[in-house]
Amino acid sequence: MPSFDIVSEVDLHQLTNAVDQAGRIVTNRFDFKGVDAGFEREERTVVMHAEAEFQVVQMEDMLRSALIKCDIDPAAMDIGDPVTSGKLVKQTVVLKHGLDSAQCKSLVKRIKDSKLKVQAQIQGDQVRVTGKKRDDLQQVIALLREAEFEAPLQFTNFRD
Repeated sequence: MPSFDIVSEVDLHQLTNAVDQAGRIVTNRFDFKGVDAGFEREERTVVMHAEAEFQVVQMEDMLRSALIKCDIDPAAMDIGDPVTSGKLVKQTVVLKHGLDSAQCKSLVKRIKDSKLKVQAQIQGDQVRVTGKKRDDLQQVIALLREAEFEAPLQFTNFRD
């Protein structure tokens, strides 16, 4: 039976590329010359620091555009509040990874409400969809792409 998985993941290699690209943009911008500003990444957490809060807001936009260029959905960003410590302002951005149980349940409910002849089951932080026809699975993918969802979705492991 054909099947596929619905996941919400962030490719760490692409995240590294996006953070590096945003860092290069900061170093090349005229309004950031001589300013202590930059990005630091640990796993799925990016810390932005600058001397003023408006600069951190600009850096957030730079990071968002770099993520888009590296095929990472900016909806995965969970942006914290700016924190002032000494002469620096820091802001933490955590990139969401995986679907929680409430999101998985809402996905399964949405698929079942569509009345398509497929089965959806929760497997940890992902949802597996199986069906007899490949066309039904493609309809599910189209349905979920149209729907507004709070986490970015990827469709992986498509098997015939």
